[in-house]
Amino acid sequence: MLKIVNHSYWEKKLLFKKFDLIIIGSGIVGLSTAVSFKQKNKKANILILERGILPSGASTKNAGFACFGSVSELLDDLSKMSEETVWKTVEMRWQGLELLRKRLGDKHIGYQSYGGYELFDDEKIFGKCSENIDSLNSKIKKNIGLKNCYSLVASKDIKFKNINGIIYNKHEGQIDTSLMMSNLIKLAYELEITILNSIQASKINSLKNSVEIESDYGTFKASKVVVATNGFAKQLLKLKDVEPARAQVLVTKPIKNLKIKGTFHYQQGYYYFRNIDDRILFGGGRNLDFKGETTPELALNNKIQKHLDKLLKEMILPGIQYEIDHRWSGIMGVGSEKRPIIKLVQPNVLAAVRMGGMGIAIGSMVGEQAAKEIN
Repeated sequence: MLKIVNHSYWEKKLLFKKFDLIIIGSGIVGLSTAVSFKQKNKKANILILERGILPSGASTKNAGFACFGSVSELLDDLSKMSEETVWKTVEMRWQGLELLRKRLGDKHIGYQSYGGYELFDDEKIFGKCSENIDSLNSKIKKNIGLKNCYSLVASKDIKFKNINGIIYNKHEGQIDTSLMMSNLIKLAYELEITILNSIQASKINSLKNSVEIESDYGTFKASKVVVATNGFAKQLLKLKDVEPARAQVLVTKPIKNLKIKGTFHYQQGYYYFRNIDDRILFGGGRNLDFKGETTPELALNNKIQKHLDKLLKEMILPGIQYEIDHRWSGIMGVGSEKRPIIKLVQPNVLAAVRMGGMGIAIGSMVGEQAAKEIN
């Protein structure tokens, strides 16, 4: 059902003309695609459709990690995927971070290079990861040019309860997601890219010389379309290997004399926390309920939130007084591989989805490649 059927002449002239490119989804991938396309096609008319007031998936609901892969994550990926796929994906993540920083500037994304830490409570897994540090450092240097990426942290410096090993990544950072998204949107407006919010696209029809997008606001037309809805991709496209993956998150109120600084990964990245504005932001736990969290519904999972509370109290902030300020969830896009899907799925319609939980890192580069593919 249409929200509005009473379009004026002016609205039809402005919004229902044929655009050169329409992008569905105004998250980091959608905005990056639009910016990259516009920078290469100065006169192009570009429209972005977004179903929420803000991006509805992960771009404004993430933890703000500027990461490209912890040791245990990479070893797990290498056990499931080809080396070429793993290292190509890592390269895209690093290139994406570099492009994001160059495009907006560190000040405008709140970038901080405090480093990243992977925490281990299992001595066997820690031992295996430790043994592979030199090998992974060699691969990282070869593929993205970073020297001595991973190193062990001395046991005397371990400050979390029940943690018996830490591996440090000196090249990992963190950002302020609100700054990043507001400045990416600002850049899009400066390039005269039109963004319409609260528009729910329902169907995409490829015609002979154009593409039509049916929505609750009317039918939009374009020469080309990019779908950048990540975990929601199946709602519009017939894609087999991308599923929604919900992530649970919480943040504390400000904590006096908070000593924790950096990004932290735990249990192959299924849990993650960081400092932000004298608070601890903590998320994850999808591994406790894969079935329940494979959903496009933005809601809280009480079982996982309670476990986050337990880990926060017993492992991260033992003996420290704090209060929970807020809880939320976001939707990622995952599949059998962590390499994103960037491909034509029907005539003049390209999918740029499946960020694998690394949207901040890889999103700008996915947008860059999507813009090239659809050009």
